[in-house]
Amino acid sequence: MDETDGVIRKTGDTYEVVFRRRLARPIEKVWAALTVPERIADWLANASIEPSLRLGARFALHFPTEDYRMAGEIVEFDPPRLIAWTWPDPKDADKPASVVRFELEPDGTGCMLTLTNTHLVKASLEDVAAGWHTHLEGLAGAADAVHTPWSAEREKVHAARYQAAAASLA
Repeated sequence: MDETDGVIRKTGDTYEVVFRRRLARPIEKVWAALTVPERIADWLANASIEPSLRLGARFALHFPTEDYRMAGEIVEFDPPRLIAWTWPDPKDADKPASVVRFELEPDGTGCMLTLTNTHLVKASLEDVAAGWHTHLEGLAGAADAVHTPWSAEREKVHAARYQAAAASLA
C-alpha cells in the first residue's frame, strides 16, 4: 500500500473505503470538479444533476466505457465543503444503497479531500476501491478542466493491493 491508497474498514455488517488526498488546487476549483457535470465528466463519468445542485436532487452517472448507469440522490450538501450521494445497487433494489461522501478542507493554497464510500459489500469491495483510486488520479486535472479518462489498465495496477487488503478483513 502507498500513501494514496484508500483504507478499507469493516463497519458492522458492511465495509467502507476512505481516501485522503491533498490537492494543490483551491477548494473552489476542486468543488467544481465534484459538482459541475462537465468537470465530473473529466475525471469520473458523464453526470446529470436534476433539478439543480441541492439537497435531495437526483445525481446520475453514466460510465460509457462500461455502459454502466447509476442514479442516486444527494443526501448531504454544504458548499463548498461537503457533498454526498447514494449509490444504489443496480442488481438489488432492496439492498440499502452505499453512500459516497466527499469532504473538502482548505489546506494552505490547496485543500484536503476525504472520500468515504460506505455500506459496501465484501464481494465488490476491491473493485470499488481500485475504481475510486483510479478515478481520483484525474481529480486534480479536472479542477483545471483537464480530461483524464478511466482506464482498465490503470485500475489493474491498483487492484491487487486492494484485493490483498480486502482478503485480510474478517
